[in-house]
Amino acid sequence: MKYLALQKPSLARFSAVLLNAILGLLVGCSEHSPAEHIAPAYQSSEALPGGATSASPKPFVSFQLPAANLARELKSDFYAGQALAKQPWVKAPTITTARDGLGPIYNARTCLSCHIKGGKGFISDTDQVPLLGTLIRLSKPGVITEEFTQAGIIPHPVYGDQIQGQSISLAHQLRHSQKPGTLQHDVAPEAYVYIQWQQHAFTYPDQHQVQLRQPSLEFRNLGYGPLGDDTLVSIRVAPAIHGMGLLELIPQQDIDLLADENDQDGNGISGRVNQVWDVEKQTMAPGRFGLKANKPTLAMTVAGAFAGDVGISNSLFPQQPCTKAQSKCLAALNGNDAGGFELPDHLLDLVVNFNRNLAPLKRSHFKSEKIMQGREMFYALACNQCHTPSFKTGESQSFPHLAGQTIWPYTDLLLHDMGDKLADNRPDFLASGNEWRTPPLWGVGVQHQVNGSRALLHDGRARTIEEAILWHGGEAENSKAKFIELAKKDRETLIFFVKSL
Repeated sequence: MKYLALQKPSLARFSAVLLNAILGLLVGCSEHSPAEHIAPAYQSSEALPGGATSASPKPFVSFQLPAANLARELKSDFYAGQALAKQPWVKAPTITTARDGLGPIYNARTCLSCHIKGGKGFISDTDQVPLLGTLIRLSKPGVITEEFTQAGIIPHPVYGDQIQGQSISLAHQLRHSQKPGTLQHDVAPEAYVYIQWQQHAFTYPDQHQVQLRQPSLEFRNLGYGPLGDDTLVSIRVAPAIHGMGLLELIPQQDIDLLADENDQDGNGISGRVNQVWDVEKQTMAPGRFGLKANKPTLAMTVAGAFAGDVGISNSLFPQQPCTKAQSKCLAALNGNDAGGFELPDHLLDLVVNFNRNLAPLKRSHFKSEKIMQGREMFYALACNQCHTPSFKTGESQSFPHLAGQTIWPYTDLLLHDMGDKLADNRPDFLASGNEWRTPPLWGVGVQHQVNGSRALLHDGRARTIEEAILWHGGEAENSKAKFIELAKKDRETLIFFVKSL
């Protein structure tokens, strides 16, 4: 999409007039400068996105730091959970009974090989290597019947709800050192998935161009037959995992108050709560975790990743990641203990609490004039209507250090229609193919410093905050349009603020 060019002498004046008009519409007539009133008054707590849990980014930036207020006696458990999340699982049976049971098909050997250093995952920039650590979700179209109520989707009858691109097969493990066909699979990986990028240029009114890219997938070596033309496919880059314990403690009523499913206030924003299956309570519950808010709790998020991504069974997800059509996978030896699981509850709890206690980072240089100007623009362009800046966490007897904290995650945890260009066309419980949960923005500016990843949005197509904004549509179309009309300097100022979060 291109916009008509404006002559350079008029561009700055146009941008200034537009921004003043936006500010004026939001605050109405006032004898004071609009900039004093668009954004709420700055609060000192904004420097601490995680409240008292916020960790210092010095001497190095990391998303694997424990909450700053975590009691000393709990830190040994934190690091034990970190070790479990980091150390690789191996094929069963071995003498390492506490670490065997990998697969039989899987995506990663460890939790932190997808969430590298606790940060965002990677996606390949080339079609020369298969995707590793990036999930490919699958489902079939149709009406969700009672049979599939707990899954929220109709899984593929052969491949299930995601592609597992690795397996315990020796043929897979030696795939780089053997000629193709030299070894035969016992348990075949489901597929090797390659990504291709289609590039196109976006041109601003001032003629500045940005290269945008859009992904397409190629499935090679399908291990269990064709997918079928009607299979729904979605790319999922692993999100950063810091601050999840704080997000879990946001009172549900505070999230519900932000929902406006029918847009009764007429502002074009109609966020809604997903309703998903809670395996612990055996009932439907509000979802808040996952890219489509399809998990209700942190425990389900972690346990589901163990089962689906690493192939490690546990009490919440006791099945191996094999479908009924994958007989060799089902017949493979597992690493179950006397309780019938590969990951007993006490070890699962360690990893869940490791995730729960990962700290958001303190902001640096957060109160410069440029950042304050960007903060005004953030509110003036109504970005805050989905990226809700702040909440106060509820009470918790189990985790008192996370309770009562004023936090600044910049998310409402609601589903929003982001338009056709970002749609994966794959429903998930109540989430439509166009809807995505608002991602938290805390730490986005230092994401690449944590592990080098620059992948943004659900499929990693955006490499910068600017690209991510330009992909916004649907309920965010008006905010994006206002952003596009700003002068380049003002666009950079807004982005500078987002990077400071």
